[in-house]
Amino acid sequence: MSVTPLPACSNTAGRGRVALVGAGPGDPELLTVKALRCIQMADLILFDRLVSAEIRALFPPRTRALYVGKAKGCHSVPQDRLNRLLIAKALRGFNVCRLKGGDAFVFGRGGEEMLALRQAGIAVEVVPGITAASGCTSYAGIPLTHRGVSQGCTLVTAHGEKALSVNWTSLAQAGHTLVFYMGLSKAGLISTQLRNAGMSAQVPVALIENGCRAGQRVVRGRLDELASLVQREAVRSPALIVVGDVVALADQLHWFGQCEPDGGELFSATVLKQLSA
Repeated sequence: MSVTPLPACSNTAGRGRVALVGAGPGDPELLTVKALRCIQMADLILFDRLVSAEIRALFPPRTRALYVGKAKGCHSVPQDRLNRLLIAKALRGFNVCRLKGGDAFVFGRGGEEMLALRQAGIAVEVVPGITAASGCTSYAGIPLTHRGVSQGCTLVTAHGEKALSVNWTSLAQAGHTLVFYMGLSKAGLISTQLRNAGMSAQVPVALIENGCRAGQRVVRGRLDELASLVQREAVRSPALIVVGDVVALADQLHWFGQCEPDGGELFSATVLKQLSA
């Protein structure tokens, strides 16, 4: 496949540049062509926890890669230090691929990193990725919108100091599909607040664990049993919480695991070699 790349941001003399790249939700075949090009052309890759092993396998052997991921209660590199690292490497002439799971601008702190880089005079390019809410629900057979069922969707983060400081009445009564990122530890709070705001206890919910990966698991139930589902089924991060009537459509629309490649192996080595060629 021959692709003519669009013009990218130009380097300042003697300086490198940074590409903020969304790696998507896990399946390497969901990488964009531009994301793969940035990975292949980088001098240095700084990658997060949610960048899958299959995508890491595409890193060129010659390219230095540093893990700078964050997990609950454990930040390998604090955000301020990471910003300084990006700036320092670019000032030394490195072309840096800052690789993030999903999309850098959807709960990925990409905006914060870009502001710091811009203030330091570093050239920055943004490469969008498929965010987890879109990719994982699609792989679970749950459409975010569906005519006559849901006319919109709302993405909410449950992480951070002001997490879940939202208008619960608006969320509960809008009739939209709700997707909560990083919400497992607050499943009980989410369920209680939505029901207190008027949402029916019978509304379908789904927990999508390891979405868009070979180990994907979907646990479904009702809003009033959300917290118990997390505990009983031992759901682990990374996982999304999906709330809304569209969840029931998965009975008819689930497909993942039924449509494997001709070799019968998801994310096969052959596919990866074709991607990186």
